[in-house]
Amino acid sequence: MKILLGSNSPRRKELLHQLEFDFETVKIDCEEIYPENIPSEAVAEYLAALKNSAYKDLKANEILITSDTVVIVDDEVLGKPKDEQEAFLMLKKLSGNTHFVDTAICLRTQEQSIVQTDRAEVTVAPLSDEEIRHYIREGQPLDKAGSYGIQDWFGLAKITQIKGSYYTIMGLPTHLLYSHLSEWKKQK
Repeated sequence: MKILLGSNSPRRKELLHQLEFDFETVKIDCEEIYPENIPSEAVAEYLAALKNSAYKDLKANEILITSDTVVIVDDEVLGKPKDEQEAFLMLKKLSGNTHFVDTAICLRTQEQSIVQTDRAEVTVAPLSDEEIRHYIREGQPLDKAGSYGIQDWFGLAKITQIKGSYYTIMGLPTHLLYSHLSEWKKQK
């Protein structure tokens, strides 16, 4: 069974590599838009499935993996910021607050598919405006849901508590993915 990863995320690639699965990456062109009336807790799953269904070249004996991560604070979904100003506003919302990180995975073969979301709870210490500006200047908030990465300065300095999987917050619920891939590989 050949594993295809439909993601350009260096974090997802590294985590799948660390799980010791051989895989290839594939490019998926998909506009990541979800309906406005969808509940916040269903957004990550919707987007992971949307990306997966956009890939039309799946062959026999291939598994396609797609994933999506969103940050939810006060029932508002925070995806990747469009610019530094939006990143600043997102980080202000997270400052001194607890939020959820939902990461969904979608696995599909020609015969079957599964979509599943894992949720983690994250508490952030208060951030000064200068700390936010510093992180935006020095970090890479523009390519991350909620404008932060748990694996960089923000996580080291400002995350005071997590409940759930660190890797879900990083962008891939590795425990779920490993379980599903192991089971599917047994079936083939």
